[in-house]
Amino acid sequence: MKISDTAGGVQFARLAKTAIVDEGEAVSLCSLRAGTGLFGIDTRQIREVLGKTTPQCVPLAPGYIAGVVPYRGEVLTTLSFRALLGLDVWPGVNCVLVLDDEENGERFGLMVDGVGGVVTMAADALEANPAGLDARSLALFEGAYRTGAGLMVRLEPRLLRPSRLAESGLFCDTKHGEMRHGGIKHGGTGYERHGEHR
Repeated sequence: MKISDTAGGVQFARLAKTAIVDEGEAVSLCSLRAGTGLFGIDTRQIREVLGKTTPQCVPLAPGYIAGVVPYRGEVLTTLSFRALLGLDVWPGVNCVLVLDDEENGERFGLMVDGVGGVVTMAADALEANPAGLDARSLALFEGAYRTGAGLMVRLEPRLLRPSRLAESGLFCDTKHGEMRHGGIKHGGTGYERHGEHR
């Protein structure tokens, strides 16, 4: 995967399908952190990882909207992944990933605690979400991979796009550190309660 420094961030070159080893057999995931959780997003779906970024607040926006950030002539709605997980506000420096949901033509930002390296996993190693996972977790997570560092929960831009979250009605009352109506509590991925986080 080629990366290049651009405008204070790291831009991920758009990857052709041939970048996946024997297409369909492996996938490259950019690892990221929110709280104690480990998550991964297909590198092909990441347009850019911005450096230290503070979104501009949007009055009356839902709690999971961190704000908006300027990006190459656009103004991107940016999600707070910590808020979606019910975590308190991160006291450190945030990273914002610029994600593309090409299927729905939506580009947006995802604010996380930090971004790690690229992990290559077998495509068929993705495990489905536990059947008893709560509705909010099911709405956010695509499944999980088992790694040496524990579970890596797979994220998909099509599930995280702001318009979909608003339409779902599941996150309208979301605030940092608080999830009502049986949502994810205290920053877990939701897997812990099902004995999946090892």
